[in-house]
Order: sequence, then C-alpha cells, then structure tokens
Amino acid sequence: MKRSWYATPYALWMLIFTIVPLLFVVYFAFTTRDGAFTVENFGKSFRPVSLPVVFDSFRLAFFCTVICLVVGYPAAYFLSGRSGRAVVVLILLPMWMNFLLRTYAMMTLLERNGVINTILEAVGLPPQTLIGTEAAVLLGMVYNFLPFMILPIYTVLKKMDRRVIEAAEDLGAPPVKVFTRVVIPLSVPGVVSGVTMVFMPAVTTFAISRMLGNGNVYLIGDTIENYFINFSNRNVGSALSLVLMVLIVISIGLLRKADPKGEGGALW
Repeated sequence: MKRSWYATPYALWMLIFTIVPLLFVVYFAFTTRDGAFTVENFGKSFRPVSLPVVFDSFRLAFFCTVICLVVGYPAAYFLSGRSGRAVVVLILLPMWMNFLLRTYAMMTLLERNGVINTILEAVGLPPQTLIGTEAAVLLGMVYNFLPFMILPIYTVLKKMDRRVIEAAEDLGAPPVKVFTRVVIPLSVPGVVSGVTMVFMPAVTTFAISRMLGNGNVYLIGDTIENYFINFSNRNVGSALSLVLMVLIVISIGLLRKADPKGEGGALW
C-alpha cells in the first residue's frame, strides 16, 4: 500500500468540511438571493458604517497578539528549561476545557457581583464596571489564546541546539547578548507561528465579544453572525467572510516572510 493512501481519510475530511463549505461561501458572496451573479454584496458588507467595526477588530486582535507575545515568550523560555517541564501541563489544562466554559468562567470574575468586585468591596474600594468594555473583551482574548502563543515558541526553544548557546558563552558573550543575538533569532519561527495562531482567531472571534462585551463591543465576527443569523442574508455575510479571509491570508503571507521554511508551524 502506498504511503500517500494513508492521507485519504484526512483528504476526504478536508474536502467535505473545508473545501466544499468554502466553495459555498464563494458562491453566495457573488450571487443574489435569486442566484444571479453580482458584486454588490461586497459593497454592502463594507459600508462606511462597517469600517470602524473592521478597524476595531484588527486593533483588538493586534493588541491581543502583542500581549500574548510579551507574556508568552518569557513563559515559553522558562518552560523550555528543565525546571519548567512540569509546568507545561498547567498551560495545557485550560485547553482541555470547552472554549465557552472558559469564557463563562471569565464572566464570573468580571461581572458586577463577580470575584473581582467582591474583593474590591471587601477592601473598601468602589466596584468597577468591567463587563461590557473593550478591556474585558481583550482580557478574554488573551486568556483564551495565550496557550497558542506559548506552545509554538516552547517547541522551537525546546528543539534548539544547546551547543550553539554554549559556543556563544565560551566565546565570551554575556547572558543578555546570548539571549538577544542567539536565542531570539533562533526562536523567530515559533514566534511567527504563535502570532499567526493568535491573530487569526482573535480577529474573527464573536463569542468573546458577545459574552464579555455585553453588546457594547461589536466586532467583525459579530457582524458576520448577524448577517447569517439575524438578517438571514447569507450573501452579504459570505462576502464579508471572504474579504476577511483574504485580509487574513495577506497578513499571514507577510508574517511567513520571517519564517519561509515553516519551521515554527508544529506544536509538538
């Protein structure tokens, strides 16, 4: 049996649940409700009133990615050492829980009678309005997507040839220079992979903004959901989804220039 045949189940899965739905999205994006060809759906999806929503989505996704990188890189660097191996399980544990359950848990912390306000009132401070703010949505994004930043960087750092670091130390390089001139450049593939895996779901999320934004934070994912569910207009929703996909592919293409060989793409 040829080895390539073992990929047949995966190829069928991708065909049925990825390629075919994508073709439907393309079809509805370029047709009217009557099935006639049109490009007006793209104009309707990006009306002037929708542009701030697109900007806010990319802005929050950018901040989420930056925060995850700032927090995740030191964590991955620590985990790659001998003393951090046991802590990897703690990074993986939240990923074993359902995405919505993790977000509901965040709601119990931020709501009016939640844990944070209870602590503030206990120490004599006034309660704060946390739910329904961009800060709450951003916190929910970071909480849910941080492991996707840590794991690729951890994998690359773990596979790094320690003899390169020892050679730099033997040549008299101080620890700071070893980190900036050796460790960081060698970990770029993991950083690129982590940025991609965080930015993509962050810019398209709608559950987090709906649950933690309390209707006050409206992102592009919420717009697409409304077109499909509330407005029953899958044509405009498909056009918006297609444009968003193109923008994400362009962003990924720019990021991949820093990792042309795709060395940071694997989690394990």
